[in-house]
Amino acid sequence: MSSHPASDLILVLNCGSSSIKFALFDAATNPLSRTPAWHGKVEDITDPKPTFSQNDTVGETVSLDAAQPYHSALAYLRQRIVARLNGRRIVAIAHRVVHGGSKYFAPVRVDAAVLTDLQSYIPLAPLHQPFALEAIAALLAELPQLTQVACFDTAFHQSMPTVEKMLPLPRSVWNQGLRRYGFHGLSYAYQSQVLGERYGDVARGRSIVAHLGSGASLCAMRNLQSVATTMGFSALDGLMMGTRCGALDPGAVIYLMQIGKLSLERVGHMLYHESGLLGISGVSADPRVLLPREHEPAVGEALALYVRSIVRELGALTATLNGLDLLAFTAGIGEHNAVIRERVCIGLGYLGVAIDPAANAADAPVISSASSKVLVVVEPANEEWVAASAALPFLSR
Repeated sequence: MSSHPASDLILVLNCGSSSIKFALFDAATNPLSRTPAWHGKVEDITDPKPTFSQNDTVGETVSLDAAQPYHSALAYLRQRIVARLNGRRIVAIAHRVVHGGSKYFAPVRVDAAVLTDLQSYIPLAPLHQPFALEAIAALLAELPQLTQVACFDTAFHQSMPTVEKMLPLPRSVWNQGLRRYGFHGLSYAYQSQVLGERYGDVARGRSIVAHLGSGASLCAMRNLQSVATTMGFSALDGLMMGTRCGALDPGAVIYLMQIGKLSLERVGHMLYHESGLLGISGVSADPRVLLPREHEPAVGEALALYVRSIVRELGALTATLNGLDLLAFTAGIGEHNAVIRERVCIGLGYLGVAIDPAANAADAPVISSASSKVLVVVEPANEEWVAASAALPFLSR
């Protein structure tokens, strides 16, 4: 049994550019419960009306300091969490850190030296890295004795063969750390465990997990280990996303800068924040908003390209695996958007993929039909549990 007192808790923080998600797990349970004791998030931090929600309730508007909205959101969360503790003790904080570079392949306790290392990777993940590190730095300064553990989204993909990590650039750039890292690793780490538990040998064969949210990627697995993924050097690569472009001819970037005279900063903002579903539709990054309006030409084209991007990349990964036994959908769109799932699966009909319309409409755990040659499932994401579990070993050191 666990040696941790019943009052001990592990806090998980997932800090993005416009939201901070948190979850509290009971450190005394063995094995660690996959359901947090409490969870919530502050969203739309930089908007005029940021919101706080907990345990999947509707968000309530909160007041943040407009001059320092992110710092203010962290302070607000800390206040809410401390008020909730009721005498219990946080013994560790686990952070989702997007990039571990070519140095960090496993969770690590963060001290000042590690923090400096991780700050050097900010250019590799500008949407996420600085915000997680801001939270870590603030807590290191205020509570230096509290165990903080960084859990890396890049770590799960270290099992990929070297040929999948290489970029077709001069050999010298490899030594500079330019390679395909892959992301969404905490999500895929959870899927690798739960799919094996639920579907056994089928999951341990040739599996692809589709993490479809505002950010999106695919991961091909053999024996539940990553062998290929769509995101590469940065979180811009691979699938078309909500506001990110996905795979793009680098010549287009050169053209925008050379002929269009756009600055590096302007092009970067375009690729991260103005592209994808939002850029093409001109309406929204959210398929739930777009689907009722897809009779509008730009919206219809955005959705068609989005699905085509997923189908194309699924085909490429299937070729890498030399076939497909299981396809799993996870994350916000993957778990809750039956229309997108259906269209993707129709595009995979040549593989023998067939879904049960009623099961798909109900977001059932298994949505493939009895005649399907590929098992198609829907599995909720649980990155927070993976991070909390990674922090446990550090408590006994």
